[in-house]
Amino acid sequence: MGLIRRKLKSKPRRIDFITKMADKLENSDEIDSQLYPKYNVKRGLRNANGTGVVVGLTKIGEVHGYDTDEDHKKVPCHGELYYRGYNIKDLVNNFRKEDRFGFEETTFLLNFGDLPTKQQLDEFNKLISENRELPPGFARDMIMMAPSSNLMNKIARSVLALYSYDENPDDTSIPNVLKQSISLIGYFPALIAYAYQAKQTFFNNASMHLHYPIPELSTAENILRMLRPTGEFTDLEAKVLDLCLVLQCEHGGGNNSSFTTHLISSSGTDTYAAISAAVGSLKGPKHGGANIAVINMLNDLKANVKDITNHKQVDDYLTKVLNGQANDGTGLVYGVGHAIYTLSDPRAVLLKDMAKKLCVDSGAEDDYELCAYIEERTPQLIASMTGVEKPMCGNVDLYSGIVYRCLDIPSDVATPLFATARLSGWTAHRIEELIAGKKLMRPAYINVQDHREFVPIDKR
Repeated sequence: MGLIRRKLKSKPRRIDFITKMADKLENSDEIDSQLYPKYNVKRGLRNANGTGVVVGLTKIGEVHGYDTDEDHKKVPCHGELYYRGYNIKDLVNNFRKEDRFGFEETTFLLNFGDLPTKQQLDEFNKLISENRELPPGFARDMIMMAPSSNLMNKIARSVLALYSYDENPDDTSIPNVLKQSISLIGYFPALIAYAYQAKQTFFNNASMHLHYPIPELSTAENILRMLRPTGEFTDLEAKVLDLCLVLQCEHGGGNNSSFTTHLISSSGTDTYAAISAAVGSLKGPKHGGANIAVINMLNDLKANVKDITNHKQVDDYLTKVLNGQANDGTGLVYGVGHAIYTLSDPRAVLLKDMAKKLCVDSGAEDDYELCAYIEERTPQLIASMTGVEKPMCGNVDLYSGIVYRCLDIPSDVATPLFATARLSGWTAHRIEELIAGKKLMRPAYINVQDHREFVPIDKR
């Protein structure tokens, strides 16, 4: 297959001029932080106590990580997560008890509002399976011909390109949007796998291994099959990856990418534009990059700690991280702490046991014990350094990170896998916005630039 790597040709430019103007812009566009409370602006759409500003109502997901007392202060509690009113623990425990895959059923629940009957689930699975293979020529023309060094960038572009393969792309009727949503959910494993293979070939000089998806396989099974050179995987590996997908499907309408879906959909635009925007949101390291950050941190720890079973050595490393002297210098121990959850992250609780089984099965028990120790020890180290004890739980990224390591999933595929899972929530939120929102979102900004007299160019 002939592949072309296209790059924009460099043009002579006045880099010194651009740098100078950028410095000027950084100074002139800076806004006095005191103006925000003066005008009662909620920076980051967050209240003073860190809670999110309520901007909408939803029936899709509920995240409960703390209670509030009579003074509106946070009271820590164990986290709960609900999909369409069902506790995520009940959903996952049922899948595990019956030893079956749960992602497709969870996707049905989020998008149609109710748990499916066996007949409905079978029909839904057939619809997804019919959309496993990308449109003819798409992989060659839209993915292989213009590979990207960042898979999320390629996925966003691919989602936009699918608009051109849709006979009725701008129809925002609910039946058509559901049809488009199911197609995207079916396509995503192939989008990820082919984008990864193209990157491997053009940027890493590696061999390309292309596998067609198998319609009868689950989403998790197809992902593992298409990513791996041999296409082989075990049932345990697929079931653990399926659990990761289920746990990351939905997290309330206020997370950045789901809110983006609501925002973009409120304009009346097409499904491909809305989902591409959500992918762009998740690409941001402040939102979807935490799982990669955990993987990179664990790699750095193992490279700098001689014995990961020695707690003193691990403590020394974590202390350096917290002081900004190790890993990426941010002072953050990734995988510990959460914006909403306090005493526990229910997703981490559910994944932890399966992660241990996978680590034992793959001979990585020490890696699992390391993650468990990081979860337990980090809050204690922070308290000893700051003198302030604060509830801080291990989050889902800590254990999904170790799962991806055991599954030998490349670090740059971690966020695309997150997108594959969250796509089920995005499509549900888009449909909800089209049905219940029906109003263009248009928040207000207060101008704080002084008015100025115009000066002719020859007098500036």
